[in-house]
Amino acid sequence: GSGGCGIRPYDTMMKILVATLLVYALGLLFTAVGSRLAGRCTTWCCALLGLPMWVVGGTVAPFCLALPQLMLAFLAAGMSVTALAVGTALAGAVTNLGLALSVCLLRKRHCAVADRDEFCRKCLLLLAACGVLAVFVRDGELSYTGTGLLMLLFVIFVLSSIVYQHQFIYGERYEPLSTDGCTAIPPAQDYGYAAHTMAFPVMNLRNSLKNLAGVVGGLALLAVGARALVYSATTIANLTGTIQALWAATLISFGFCLPLLAEALGHPFGSIWKRFDARCRFYPADTLPIQLLNSAILNLTLALPISSLMYRHRLPVGAQFRAYEVPILAAMALVLLAEPLLRRRLHRWQGAACLVLYFLYLAAVSFAPRAGA
Repeated sequence: GSGGCGIRPYDTMMKILVATLLVYALGLLFTAVGSRLAGRCTTWCCALLGLPMWVVGGTVAPFCLALPQLMLAFLAAGMSVTALAVGTALAGAVTNLGLALSVCLLRKRHCAVADRDEFCRKCLLLLAACGVLAVFVRDGELSYTGTGLLMLLFVIFVLSSIVYQHQFIYGERYEPLSTDGCTAIPPAQDYGYAAHTMAFPVMNLRNSLKNLAGVVGGLALLAVGARALVYSATTIANLTGTIQALWAATLISFGFCLPLLAEALGHPFGSIWKRFDARCRFYPADTLPIQLLNSAILNLTLALPISSLMYRHRLPVGAQFRAYEVPILAAMALVLLAEPLLRRRLHRWQGAACLVLYFLYLAAVSFAPRAGA
C-alpha cells in the first residue's frame, strides 16, 4: 500500500508535465501561424488603404515579425507574470541575433546582404537600448525615465526605418554589405521591397473581407498561443522548482525563433510550413538579416514599455536579465557593428562570434541562473 501511495504523486506529476508540453507545442504552433497570417493580411490591408510600400516596409513588417514576443509580453505583464514578460523580450532578442542572424551570416551558399547605413544605424539603436536598460534599472526595477527613453528610441526606430525605405525605393541611397566570399551582390532594384517580391491579390470586396478575417483570425490564434505559452512556462517552472526566466530563455525564445531559423537555413527539410511561410511572406526574403535586427530592437523598445504600461507599476527586471541578457545583447551589437562600420563589409566570423556568445549565454542561464528573475 505504501509503495502505491509513493508512486501516485509521481505519475500525476508526469501526466501534468506531458499535458503541459502538449500545450506548449500547440502554443508555439498557434503563435507561429497566427503571427504570419496576421502579418501577411495586415500588409495587404495597408496596401488597400493606399499606404506606399516604403511605409509598410518601415513600420508594419518589423512590427509583425516581433508580434509573438509583443503579444506574450503584453499578456504576461497583464497577468503580473513579469519575469516571463521581460524574459521573453530580452531572451527573444538574444536568440534571434545569436541563432537566426548567426546562421544567416554563416551560410556559404547564400550570402547575407544588407544596406550598410541601415545595418549600422540599427546596431547603434540596439546598443542605445541596452545602455538605457543598464543605466535606468535600479534596485531591480525599470524606472519611468527608462521606460520613456525606450519609447523615444522606438519612435526614432520607426522614423529612421520609414526614411530609409523611402530613400532606398527611390534609389537615393544604397551601399550593400555582404558576407565575405560572396561575389554576386544584387543591385538595388533586385533587393528589398523595390524588387516587387510581395504580390498582392486583386483589390475587391471578397479579398478585402478575406484579408480582414485573416488579420482578426491571426491575432486571435496569436493570443490563444501566447496564453498557452504563459501557462506552460509557469506550470513547468512550478513543477520543476526553477525560475520562470529559465524557460523564457530556452523553451519560449527558441520556439519563437524556430520559423526564422528554418527560413535562415532555407527550409532544409521542406514541409507544409515552408509552403505556408512562402504564401504568408510579408517581407522580402533578402531582408531577413535586417528584419532580425529590427525584431531585436522592438523587443527592447516596444515590448518592455508595453509590459511596463500593462503592469501599471515600475517593471521588475530580475538579476538574471541584468547579468546575462543585457550584456550579451550589447556584445552582439558591438560584434555586428565592428566590420560594417570600420571595413564596410560583413564577415562570417561575426556570425560565429554571435553563435558562441549565444551558447555561452544558454549555458549561463541553464547552469548558473540568478535569483530574482
